[in-house]
Amino acid sequence: MKDRTKLLLMLALFAAFYFLPFESGRVREAAGEAVAMAGDYARNHFLFAMLPAFFIAGALAVLISRGQVLKLLGPEAKRWLAYGVASVSGALLAVCSCTVIPLFAGIYKRGAGLGPATTFLYSGPAINVAAIILTAVVLGPELGIARAAGAIIFSVVIGLVMATVFRKREAERLAEGFAETEAVPMGRRPWQSAITFLSMIALVVFLNWGSSGGGLGQWLHGNRFWVAGGVLLLILVQLRRWFTKDDLRAWGRSTWDFVKDILPLLFIGVLLSGFLLGRPGHQGLIPREWIEVAVGGNTLLANLFASLSGALIYFCTLVEVPILQALLGAGMGGGPALALLLAGPALSLPNMLVIRSVLGTKKTAVYIGLVVVMSTLVGYLFGLVYPTVN
Repeated sequence: MKDRTKLLLMLALFAAFYFLPFESGRVREAAGEAVAMAGDYARNHFLFAMLPAFFIAGALAVLISRGQVLKLLGPEAKRWLAYGVASVSGALLAVCSCTVIPLFAGIYKRGAGLGPATTFLYSGPAINVAAIILTAVVLGPELGIARAAGAIIFSVVIGLVMATVFRKREAERLAEGFAETEAVPMGRRPWQSAITFLSMIALVVFLNWGSSGGGLGQWLHGNRFWVAGGVLLLILVQLRRWFTKDDLRAWGRSTWDFVKDILPLLFIGVLLSGFLLGRPGHQGLIPREWIEVAVGGNTLLANLFASLSGALIYFCTLVEVPILQALLGAGMGGGPALALLLAGPALSLPNMLVIRSVLGTKKTAVYIGLVVVMSTLVGYLFGLVYPTVN
């Protein structure tokens, strides 16, 4: 970060503390929401979602060579393969907009093209099978189907547009990457690396298994920590048998790099999001009634407002469904509802701050703009057919 940027941030922080009317009850309530949201995030998301995600991102430097990443997601890979792998990988992970960041940063820094990497960045939180099913069940099949189709198409289109807009700069970046010395191959076989990687993904999935549904799903939720403990034990056995001390040191260094670069910005973003908008069901500085009034009907402005609101608010996985259920009950139109579903899970204020640290300001602005504009237009078209839902 440049000294000028640091100075501007310090001045903005000083001005915020100097001019904010802390004697106001609403400001005090918003400040409490900022702290409460940070605490909620630490308790419910950091240990079981973010921390494993950091370790998985760090593992990419050890488990996957740059050559393997380039083969699947690099500029020489076939487009259908690169974008297909990126979108499917994101869908299988079923992570939130913040948890996907270290994984995205990992594959991008290992040499993945900007297009497939941003496809993965969008698809991870947006193409969540459980969330799509819950949307169809709670909010109606029309929204569920539209959300699934829109998210799949969005992920590929966003990736293709990003790759096209920044093709010159990406060619320079990847050329610099090719010049780097490839890491010395480790002693593991590819299938061993694959098993370890899948085991870590399974650990995250079981730790965060939801309570919706019955049968096996309900049993897994009730016993998720025992199942996750078994998977963790399996991972420890793999580390003992297949990894050298040098592997583990490299893994630790890579993980720490992601933590120190991403976590501070994420924490700032969560605080700011909580202060302005509050937790679901609670009041931040911006009155929730304003949002509910602004997204009624099916005007382009209402859809744009829904997209922007969704892009700023942090949604942990599946929480967007009950929030939308309440907004629909308060008069929200079908178009703005879809717009929020397409923009909300994939973006958040904390997520934007961290993406900028990985991609830079211009690429981040284009990525956010694509998500917001496409969500607005698709929501508007959907609203013409389904003015109201559920």
